[in-house]
Amino acid sequence: MYADSTARVQDAELIREAQNGSREAFDALVRQYDQAVLRLALHLTGSEQDAQDIHQEAFLKAYRHIGSFRFECSFYTWIYRIVTNLCLDHLRRRKTRREDSAIMVDAAGEEHDTMTNVSDERAMANPARELERKILGTQIQAALETLTPRERTVFELKHYHGLRLRTIGEMLNTTEETAKNTLFRATRKLRTQLAELR
Repeated sequence: MYADSTARVQDAELIREAQNGSREAFDALVRQYDQAVLRLALHLTGSEQDAQDIHQEAFLKAYRHIGSFRFECSFYTWIYRIVTNLCLDHLRRRKTRREDSAIMVDAAGEEHDTMTNVSDERAMANPARELERKILGTQIQAALETLTPRERTVFELKHYHGLRLRTIGEMLNTTEETAKNTLFRATRKLRTQLAELR
């Protein structure tokens, strides 16, 4: 907790300097949250190229709006909110195009099936288990596709990024209770989908 409050004080100092025109202070904030933002965007979009675009757009947006940062939340929550909203917009647009999110596009434009990229050292020793794992992975991916972009985002922020519902609510400009209800709906939908596939 002490380290967390120390980081928040340091962030606050950097934000104030950035608000006063210091590019170096803003660059320090970018360096601090760079990898976390890219990881979140990659996880939510499933595409390296899209994640890099969103990562860049998020920090550009943060730079343009740093003057309106009012210290009501941490910089971490603020930048995650920007990224999450950009990802939600992207997912909504993509959902209308119905792209297969199990296919990840790398920086070179090459397509890779994300389910085959997960390695299991025991795969050669037990091909049946490897096949089951791949099938389950595909089923989970298909079940995630049935969620609305908002449900999927809340589910992934909670279960893959370990964020608290209160924080997720702040990021999505809603209440903790609404985030909780969205997570409940998403979980129920996933259970139903996976039960039907059994």
